[in-house]
Amino acid sequence: MVSYRRVAAATLVAAFSIFPLARAHAEADAESLVNALNAVFGAHPGQRAAHTHGICVKGNFVASADAATLTKAPHFNSKTPVGVIGRFSMGGGNPEAPNGQKDNVRAIALHFDLGKGNTTDLLMISAPVFVAKDPDQFLKLLTTVATKDKEKIGEYFKENPNSTRQAQWLNARPVPASFATVDYWGVHAFTFTNAEGKKQIIKYKALPLAGEAAISDEDAKNKDPDFYRPELKERLAKGPAQFKLIAILGEAGDPTDDPTALWPEDQRKTVTLGTLSITDFEDAKTCDAGIFDPTNVVDGIEGPENDKIFPMRSQAYAVSFSRRAAP
Repeated sequence: MVSYRRVAAATLVAAFSIFPLARAHAEADAESLVNALNAVFGAHPGQRAAHTHGICVKGNFVASADAATLTKAPHFNSKTPVGVIGRFSMGGGNPEAPNGQKDNVRAIALHFDLGKGNTTDLLMISAPVFVAKDPDQFLKLLTTVATKDKEKIGEYFKENPNSTRQAQWLNARPVPASFATVDYWGVHAFTFTNAEGKKQIIKYKALPLAGEAAISDEDAKNKDPDFYRPELKERLAKGPAQFKLIAILGEAGDPTDDPTALWPEDQRKTVTLGTLSITDFEDAKTCDAGIFDPTNVVDGIEGPENDKIFPMRSQAYAVSFSRRAAP
């Protein structure tokens, strides 16, 4: 039986983990929603409105030979390592979000350096689904949860069971021991096009080469709230934290317009795109100088056409960035 109180708490944090503003049809809407976000987590001048607790890192990406069979995108066809600036983070807008929080997503955001000032971005979280299928549902979710009315919240989740999927996924799994020992997914579907013009719908997934590792709920409670940082420092002193980046190949009937929908991953073929290596920490000013924008794609990659949340994220992050960049 679903505990709606637990799901509501988890969903509120997770909701802001990937899309900090629910709706950005107009700037006024975006502004009011950022205000609502700050009302939930507090206003933290100079910091991100979402994914506030994070660690900036750097490294490189080495494409596999198979990547070019799917896409002509330059970083997936490069014969040399591609530089990467990234950021591991916890979901939500709490700058002190505890790393041991089970019902919160971990995330990784990446800038791939394509040279001459050009980049392309990739954002993934530690769950294969988001909490709302479109901005209207997301807004309704946040508005309902903000009431703190258990009856209204329970009714919302009964009427919108897709909003419970992310929290259920997280709560069914143990607390990751590290940012480097958990799987990450892209919740949006992309269309790859190769040099011959062949198209393929995919979703991204990153698997830690060190394997998944977790800790017990009790151990998580007893850890320092920021234990991921020293753990990552110790890990990187011994060598890079590496991930195998794969493309999950979509098939006919797989939804591409609903980021709450779970593809039957165990029934889908995959192609290895390459190896991501996180080699060191990066100055926060470097990865805070702009936004990690999931819509920043290159030739050979197209975003989903009918996923209503996807195109609004760029506008949303821009509003959040303008506030933290303001003098």
